[in-house]
Amino acid sequence: MADLEQQIFDHLPGVGPERIDAIKGALDPLEVDLGAQNHRSSGTEIAVFGQDILSGNIRGAPYEGISSLTLNPKTRSQNSRLRMALGALHRAVKRKTGTYARSIAILAHSGATAAKISAALNSDEKPVRHSLAFDESESILNARFAAFLLEPKGESNRLNDLACALELLASAKKATGKVSVSAKWLGWADKAREDKVSKAAFVQNVLSLIDTISQNTLSGDPAKDWNFVKRELRRTRDQDLVQVARNLDYLVAFNRGRLISAGLGGVWARDGHYTGAREVLESALAQDQILNGVDDPPGIQVMTIHKSKGKQFDGVIVVRESRHNGKGFESSFVWWGDPAPYRRSRKILRVAVTRAKFHTLLLQPIFPGCPIVGKHTL
Repeated sequence: MADLEQQIFDHLPGVGPERIDAIKGALDPLEVDLGAQNHRSSGTEIAVFGQDILSGNIRGAPYEGISSLTLNPKTRSQNSRLRMALGALHRAVKRKTGTYARSIAILAHSGATAAKISAALNSDEKPVRHSLAFDESESILNARFAAFLLEPKGESNRLNDLACALELLASAKKATGKVSVSAKWLGWADKAREDKVSKAAFVQNVLSLIDTISQNTLSGDPAKDWNFVKRELRRTRDQDLVQVARNLDYLVAFNRGRLISAGLGGVWARDGHYTGAREVLESALAQDQILNGVDDPPGIQVMTIHKSKGKQFDGVIVVRESRHNGKGFESSFVWWGDPAPYRRSRKILRVAVTRAKFHTLLLQPIFPGCPIVGKHTL
């Protein structure tokens, strides 16, 4: 299934409308337009609100299944605001269904904000039980780089390996929105393929890292060798490479390590090397995604909007913050660098509000206003 209006991962390599065109060209599938059919939040106007956000339509009347709670961050702690929002959401779901929400998602615009929300929920004497789900796109792209480091290498391909490493790192950096940095690294990769090695500290650190790992004898124990790669990343003391190591920690922490380890162990048993480690990684991640399914477990899940894609919950809280852009304060619902009429921001927010089956609540600050939802009657 493909909905181009919900395509919010187009910052990742190979993800875009052209991917759908390629699939259609290769498979010639039967195309069925589901139109306005809504089986997730039937009996509500959640999907209608999502479509109005996307189109910019202001209908001037409330929506069934949508509400807003506006509080002053200067007079109430984040813990207090979140608890009030959770109470309001539970009551709204109970009015609709007769029971409190079984599953709730608290959605944030960034991983840093999701982490702050989790910390706030844990800050009281009686913490709010919840799970923090990390947005894995950057972690997965960095894991491809780590898997590449495990693969066997030869001296004759040293500069091609450097170019490949820089390209993998550039893809991960692009996923964070740092397009200019990514482009610079890709430029260095192109030079490496022409046998020209930049003297930039980052390039030299990457090359030294490749040399160090390739010259060491790996143990054949995937967990030990994965940790060895992380240690070497940290030993470079390069800020970007240390961040790669942190992302690898996240990947393992969120239950991805077992399948990756099993796959790498099988390859080592067969070849005595981690041959095709990147393909093993992709297979493990694909298997994990299939096993995870669509519905998240019961309870409260804290995650980024991007992480929530493809999931559904009884109730959803979408957190809006005040953010400084260097010139002044703006709504966090407006994505970085997205000019009016905020097409990309609207697509992302639409995904967020439509994750709910029964009710979506927008938790907002009193300042600044939001050009996307500010004029709606909620």
